[in-house]
This record gives sequence, C-alpha cells and structure tokens, in this order.
Amino acid sequence: MKIDDPVLHAEVAAAFRAYERALMADDVPAMDALFHQAPTTNRYGVGEVLYGIEEIRAFRKGRGGSPQRRLGRVAITVYGDSFATADAEFFREGSDRRGRQTQSWVRFDDGWKVVSAHVSLEGSTS
Repeated sequence: MKIDDPVLHAEVAAAFRAYERALMADDVPAMDALFHQAPTTNRYGVGEVLYGIEEIRAFRKGRGGSPQRRLGRVAITVYGDSFATADAEFFREGSDRRGRQTQSWVRFDDGWKVVSAHVSLEGSTS
C-alpha cells in the first residue's frame, strides 16, 4: 500500500482547509458537503456525541457558529487511494489551551468526505 501519494495528499489537504474555512465562517452547507451524508457518519465534540449526519446537521444549525480558533500543527496521512486521517491542534481565541481534532476521510465518487470526527480540549472532563 502506498502511503502519502502526493496528489492524493494535496486533495485531502485542500478538503481539510475548505472545512476549516467553512467552520470559521459558520458555513453549514459547506461543512455538510464535506461530511459523508450517511447515518454511519459520527462526530464527537467537546460537549456532544452525534451519531449520523442528521444529528450532526441539527447540532450545527442550532449552535450558532464555532468558537474562532487558530490551527497549530496539522498532520495529514493518506493510506492507499481512498482513506486518510487529519489530526490538528487548535487554539481558541483568547486561550492558549490546546484543542485536538481528528478526522477520518474517505474518497467517494463525489470526492473526499469526513466519515468520523472527534474534537476535544486538553484537560477537559466533559
């Protein structure tokens, strides 16, 4: 299996950056377009556990936007030709407390999509 094909890596990195832009702009349709539209898509957040794209979509529509943040280190790895992981550190505005985000990406006929995501803050108990 080939790891980190440069063309595929660039595709996933572009999708990751598009998601980050959509997140910071609270562009719910753009975020939804980058998540796999299925009941098997899951997202664990700092304070929520969401199973299926409908729960994810409802959460996004109701939260009123994500706290603004800046990214720290980002590590993207592509395995073969259809699976990738994106791991990122982030820092919310006004805080130096580190957050972590992990996304699993799968390449479908309509492009790279997140199938699983997990967001947490260091030292968080919730």
